Amino acid sequence: MKGFNRKNQLFSLCGLNCGLCPMFLNKNCPGCGGGEGNQSCKIARCSMEHGGVEYCFQCSEYPCEKYGHIDDFDSFITHRNRKSDMEKAKRFGIDAYNAEQAEKADILEVLLSNYNDGRKKTLFCVAVNLLELQELQTVLREMERKPDMETLTLKEKSAFVAGLLQDAAAAKNIDLKLHKKKG
Repeated sequence: MKGFNRKNQLFSLCGLNCGLCPMFLNKNCPGCGGGEGNQSCKIARCSMEHGGVEYCFQCSEYPCEKYGHIDDFDSFITHRNRKSDMEKAKRFGIDAYNAEQAEKADILEVLLSNYNDGRKKTLFCVAVNLLELQELQTVLREMERKPDMETLTLKEKSAFVAGLLQDAAAAKNIDLKLHKKKG
């Protein structure tokens, strides 16, 4: 969108964790403001109309009607924690929030580089988005403790790691499938 540009490519205006998104990681999405940004983003347009707020939570009208059902459905990235992530960023500050997201992005890079059998990218992205950093660090420690990890095939490693992530999510009652809007 002309005139709209963002410095922070990890966390979007509306609360998406772009740095953990498969489309952004594949360089198929410029995010909201990477270069020309998302041309059709209504929230980016709204930001410009409200003095160019960098995050919606900085707007005097937040939360507005746009946030009524914002967490209900996912696209190619999970939308489920947008409101809670915005509140977290507001409470702790964007620098602290970004530091945590950078650690999560590093974990995601490890998962994608070493344990993706070609079928787990979405699962890994959703898990890293929805699980807390401490839970992800616990999964990494469990992966390191597996004595025969080096002898497993990539498919076996991938299934093992996916199982650890699913177990961590189940313990928190989190579903790691994208919730797409029907029809």
